[in-house]
Amino acid sequence: MAMSDIAPDTSQGVAKRKDNSARIRRTATHLGLFLGLLAIWEIASRLGWLDPLFYPRPTNILRSFWLIYIQNGNIWWHLYVSLGLVFAGFLAGSVLGVGLGALVGFNPTVRRFLQPYVIVLEATPRIAVAPILIAALGFGAQSKIAIIMLVCFFAPFINTLSGVLNVPAEKFELFRSLRASKWTTLRKLVLPDAVPVIMAGERLALTAALSGVLVAEFIQRDQGIGALILTYTRNLNMASAFACIFTLTIIGFAIFRGMEWLDHNIAFWKHQEGREKISARRQRAFDAKGGL
Repeated sequence: MAMSDIAPDTSQGVAKRKDNSARIRRTATHLGLFLGLLAIWEIASRLGWLDPLFYPRPTNILRSFWLIYIQNGNIWWHLYVSLGLVFAGFLAGSVLGVGLGALVGFNPTVRRFLQPYVIVLEATPRIAVAPILIAALGFGAQSKIAIIMLVCFFAPFINTLSGVLNVPAEKFELFRSLRASKWTTLRKLVLPDAVPVIMAGERLALTAALSGVLVAEFIQRDQGIGALILTYTRNLNMASAFACIFTLTIIGFAIFRGMEWLDHNIAFWKHQEGREKISARRQRAFDAKGGL
């Protein structure tokens, strides 16, 4: 085997080990900073610099995690309700936002009539619309999903519209020269070209859905993680309230990273790692068929 065949694999292995080492160092640095902040918080609370009633000690928050997850287990139903509402509202808002954004961006007539109204609706504070939605739809899951859908709608809509409008003109000319229909152009050119921008909007929408479900549950106060936080703060059980808030932080971080993973796998051609992975997969498939 020639040395030229071995060298690229060796250099790629070295680069991958360097990336892994740098990732481990970054993780260790962030973990050290986080533990340091917790230690400062604990010391400040024990020394009386922070009011333990409103700023409970991290050790008390850890104890509350044990209580609400293991000993009492009362958080699980509220999490189930909240996450179900989050994903239902996100799905409805994303479908509406991407569909309407593609329609408005691809059709100048529709864009001329609908875009001003969407911009006015976007400028309206969503929390101000929430009581109106509850009055119209009543208390229950339907009004909560409507609030979350409204929160999730705008990022996919704006990003889809931007992605559709920024498709290069020469690509449109190529499809016109091939006499492609509008549906074929939308399906084969516009949406695939706009996928990276759309995925960025979806990532923002899904993380915003957590805020939407809290707004809905703060207003209705019947069930869900938002209602549980209100109950704990009303009873001045701040350690459990902080445990719920940190739970939402962890869920939001996991959702964000999950959407990043989806982005890298759906719009793989926009990332070097994705292109290399697909190229290697195609090369293996080609070699398995015996090559040329």
